[in-house]
Amino acid sequence: MAEPLPFTVKPVYWTASEKLLKAIRDTVFVEEQGVPEDLEWDGLDEHAYHVIAFAPDDTPIGTGRLLQDGHIGRVAVLKEWRGKGVGRALLDMLLVIANKMGYDEVRLHAQTRVLDFYLRRGFTVQGEEFMEAGIPHIAMIRATADQTSWPAAFVVRPLARM
Repeated sequence: MAEPLPFTVKPVYWTASEKLLKAIRDTVFVEEQGVPEDLEWDGLDEHAYHVIAFAPDDTPIGTGRLLQDGHIGRVAVLKEWRGKGVGRALLDMLLVIANKMGYDEVRLHAQTRVLDFYLRRGFTVQGEEFMEAGIPHIAMIRATADQTSWPAAFVVRPLARM
């Protein structure tokens, strides 16, 4: 049996978790990457699906969102937790949510420095590199139906008929 992850990921409501989500995104995007606050806080969060990762002590360590149009974004992991599978788990949970919501595919704008991360998760490049918030990005797309790489706990299974 596989060891349990040293963190948990769960879907949350913006209205209930706004402070936690903002703290992570402020740290990663505004402070570390220099994204202007008016670009980070685009007014789309209230109607988006959000996920958050918690350390074993319940400290929030990562987040991501899925917009109503199937666009994944704002995937952020605190520096000390990067490279430990948190980003992958956040993305996997967002893909499960997208699949459950009936989206055939999802799109995102990946920072080019983490392009390989998204390629390994089944995303493909769409178009040329562009600048967004002063950071090089590339558009990517992925079908939501491919569950072969999702952890067993995330796989959506139909209910058995009685």
